[in-house]
Amino acid sequence: MMGFDHACMARALELARKGLYSTHPNPRVGCVIARDGCIVGEGWHVRAGEPHAEVHALRQAGEQARGATAYVTLEPCSHHGRTPPCADALVAAGVARVVVAMQDPNPQVAGNGLARLQQAGIEVHSGVLEAEARALNAGFIKRMEQGLPLVRVKLAMSLDGRTAMASGESQWITGPAARAAVQRLRASASVVLSGADTVLADNARLTVRPAELGLDAELTALAASRPPLRVLVDGRLRVPLDAPFFQAGATLVATCLATAAYERYQGAGHELLAVPGSGGHVDLHKLLGELAGRGANEVLVEAGPRLAGAFARAGLVDEYQLFVAPKFLGSSARPLLDLPLARMAEAPALKIVEMRAVGDDWLIIAVPQREA
Repeated sequence: MMGFDHACMARALELARKGLYSTHPNPRVGCVIARDGCIVGEGWHVRAGEPHAEVHALRQAGEQARGATAYVTLEPCSHHGRTPPCADALVAAGVARVVVAMQDPNPQVAGNGLARLQQAGIEVHSGVLEAEARALNAGFIKRMEQGLPLVRVKLAMSLDGRTAMASGESQWITGPAARAAVQRLRASASVVLSGADTVLADNARLTVRPAELGLDAELTALAASRPPLRVLVDGRLRVPLDAPFFQAGATLVATCLATAAYERYQGAGHELLAVPGSGGHVDLHKLLGELAGRGANEVLVEAGPRLAGAFARAGLVDEYQLFVAPKFLGSSARPLLDLPLARMAEAPALKIVEMRAVGDDWLIIAVPQREA
């Protein structure tokens, strides 16, 4: 039974991953219904406000759900939100057993869904492939538990750790496969965040380009239907409204300045957000709290060395995605991070969790080693 449980939960996780680009602010969830050693129903959550994974799987299973086992990657909800409680749907369908990967960190659920099932006489098991389930929804979990989104910093660099020539020229350090991977990172994020330096130097738009995602037609359409919120950190409002970044669509601009310019930005279709700060620099922790309050699970930072370094110095980075190109840019080229250090003991420790080739380049995924 344990082997079959693992196989069914692995399939449920595979289904949940189909929601990678479209479920925000909700978690990615998959569900499998099985009986007599066979899968009779499958489903995954597609978009917020639409039926949850359990509902899709139960519809597919029909009467075969009675007496069956439901495998769900996240505890079934027990509250009325934009959709009815999934725990009640499982009870009404007459399932005999429910296996979940992890408990829902949402305080509105947090064990209540499992309790509802047990009260109805359904056998409940939790913790099957929990690590994989948590990794899939790490941003949602962090938002629920800490009130902050997960922060990924994407950086592209040469083998000698440089990001641009002294002139600012940076296109293109990496090749097409790496750029497609970055497009997928953008599409899966709730927010893509950059700073004034990058937007001014590169004429950056930081949009998702569906044709470059390298996904199948279904996932490409889903990604295109839910573009991430683009956030510009511009403490002194240096980026003009006619810049390509603003022409590419609605933007949230975080600034330290008084909101006297609010109507000007609103009239151009953008939102100006006043965030406390000092010396013209936005308080990044407060900005992340504001974004979490708006439902942001994952923030992708695509910025130059100053802003990326500010996130690093503030201890706000959860993961670095480092794309490394097989070339040298030289000692006069720009550094990866603005991170002035005087002693080796000050060097932040990282743990490399993944390293793989991406076309002709390499991707290194590293996480900060937090002090206990």
